[in-house]
Amino acid sequence: MKRVLTYGTYDLITPGHIQHLKESKEMGDYLIVGLSTDEFNAIKHKQSYLSYEERKIGMEAIKYVDEVIPEKDWDQKPEDIKKYNIDILTMGSDWEGNPKFEYLKEYCDVRFTKRPFIWSSTAFRKKVDEDAKEMEKEEK
Repeated sequence: MKRVLTYGTYDLITPGHIQHLKESKEMGDYLIVGLSTDEFNAIKHKQSYLSYEERKIGMEAIKYVDEVIPEKDWDQKPEDIKKYNIDILTMGSDWEGNPKFEYLKEYCDVRFTKRPFIWSSTAFRKKVDEDAKEMEKEEK
């Protein structure tokens, strides 16, 4: 059985996230998602709309995902690869060449999915924030 691992915050799920998870699952038989905890997001200077527990519920409902584990820091990846007998680690192509993932090639196969950039979660969050501000103005 080929085991695949990917990581992310997965706050506001976009079609790009789903495509990444689908492609990741197609590379193996069992997909594990390392979901960034709220504490780890704070270290990364990220704030989610949803809590870790809420994001975990959503992630577990996605048909491509077999298991969700907490991602607590950058350095846990080699331990996760060993602990869960990972064959392939996947990340979106926006991480390709980043040293935070390149060094993991000594532990397993590292592959990057080609997510469509039109579905940038950063741009999506910005649009949600802008829409919320506009709604607040209209309510006043």
